[in-house]
Amino acid sequence: MKDFEPRIIAFLCNWCSYAGADLAGVSRFQYPPNIRVIRVMCSGSVSPHHVLHAFQRGADGVLVAGCHIGDCHYLKGNYMTVKRVKFLEGLLQFAGYDSARLRLEWISAAEGIKFAEVVRDFTEKIKQLGPAPSFEAVPERALGA
Repeated sequence: MKDFEPRIIAFLCNWCSYAGADLAGVSRFQYPPNIRVIRVMCSGSVSPHHVLHAFQRGADGVLVAGCHIGDCHYLKGNYMTVKRVKFLEGLLQFAGYDSARLRLEWISAAEGIKFAEVVRDFTEKIKQLGPAPSFEAVPERALGA
């Protein structure tokens, strides 16, 4: 388990969180290289299907990050994100996953340090949880049987 390096998929809003990640890189803030970034125009465009697909394809954790509430470039995108993440947390628990494998954060373009801290903290949390169960190991009750 000590050799376990989690695979984390990060859906980052183009306008804020992606720019915060860019600032972290340009400023050379240190964070683990465990994340794979998917740049989206708005965190509100991340559907539950995208998150579940990431877990199906072997992700140990998924980070969704967007603009702070009230600062969304698409006005209400991050309000939709909050609803979707709450729905997904319940769905993941029902399927036998720890809902802590999904994390939602608000990171602005000026928060490179916060981005690095979130990635460090989330990576450490996923390391403690260990590898995500495969979808083959999901209880039958979660599959409707």
